[in-house]
Formats: sequence, C-alpha cells, structure tokens
Amino acid sequence: MPRILIAEDDRRTRESLERALTIEGYEVMAVNDGAAALDVHESTPVDLLLLDVSMPNVDGLSVCRRLRDRGDDTPVLMLTARHEIDDRVAGLDAGADDYLVKPFALPELLARVRARLRSTGDADESLTLAGLRIDVDGRRADVQGRPIDLSRTEFDLLEILVRNRGVVLSRVALYDAVWDGELEPESKTLDVYVGYLRRKLEFDGNPRLIHTVRGVGYVARESE
Repeated sequence: MPRILIAEDDRRTRESLERALTIEGYEVMAVNDGAAALDVHESTPVDLLLLDVSMPNVDGLSVCRRLRDRGDDTPVLMLTARHEIDDRVAGLDAGADDYLVKPFALPELLARVRARLRSTGDADESLTLAGLRIDVDGRRADVQGRPIDLSRTEFDLLEILVRNRGVVLSRVALYDAVWDGELEPESKTLDVYVGYLRRKLEFDGNPRLIHTVRGVGYVARESE
C-alpha cells in the first residue's frame, strides 16, 4: 500500500484530499505546514509527497529543495493556486516532479498520483473482482473477457468501488471521490450510475458485484 503525505494549510482542501486518497486505497498522512512535513517524512518515509506551495513556516518549494539537497528523490507533486509560468518553473527547478494548479479536477489529481507512483513501481495497474478486470492505466474494463463500454464517470465509480472491495463506502465518500463533492448526499445521481454499471456488468446472468447497503451506501464484493 503506497504511503502518501499531504502538506496543505487549507483545512477543507487537506481533508478532502485525505478522504479521496484513502478511498483510493492509499495510506495517507496529512499535515498543515512544511516543517511538519519534513519531520513526518524523516520519521516515517513516504512514497509520494503532495505539497502546497504557499504554507506557513516552511513553504512547499523550501520542503522540496531541502529534500533534494539531502539526496531524497521521493516523488513530489506540487499543488498551488498560482498559475503563472514563472511559478511553475520555480516549482520544477526546486525539484518537483509534477505541478497541478488549483482548482483541479480530482480524477486528474488521482491520475497524476498513479503516474508518479508507477514511475517508482508502487502503483497497481489492474484490479480484479470475480470475472471483472479493470485496467486502471488504460481505463478499460472487461467481464469474463468481454470488454464493457464505460463513460468516464462510470469508470471512476467502478474503479473506486472495486479498489475498496469488501468495504462499504458511504454516499458522501463516493460523491466526494467521483463528483468532487459537488452533489448533495440526497441526490439520486449515484443510484442512477450504479444502475448503469449493474446493467453493464450483469449481462448473460453474471452475478451482482455492486451491492446496496441500505442507509449507508454501496460495496463491491462477490455475491454470496
């Protein structure tokens, strides 16, 4: 299980990232400034750092420079509200591996996280459940060897459910992860997309893989 450290001083952003990455199956630690990030990484080395550029005490650029100066090549993904070319260049010159400007779409962030981890050999490339196989990198899926056509949202939802197979995910958690928390938990959008997935997965009598847990949410598991 890859370990990710988030250093972000905005509480809402930090907690949202922590929830989303935990749902994705990563072990996540989160702090609110660069000095704490350096302390945590020194005591418990991580596989990837997400650093906000503008933080109190020690900013993200300084954290990255200090890591590189001591020979630490842990992948760094820089997060910032700045969008000028000079700011991006400064981040890369400090040793960052990638740069993402806020506000960003969660699926893009997750894709970049997977890419950075894949470069170190720590990212899973496929997920399986019963006869279902998901090619995460290629964004393809098949059931019993038969490809299924999925929209972007359908794929994101299916990937998160299968990545957390056996774990009941609440409606709030799924709305956060797939729709960036833009929909209210009472919305029926999630139920509609679960219906789409079930129709595509359960052809020719294939068993149900996405189960409803009333009053909570959904879970991906083999039928009993």
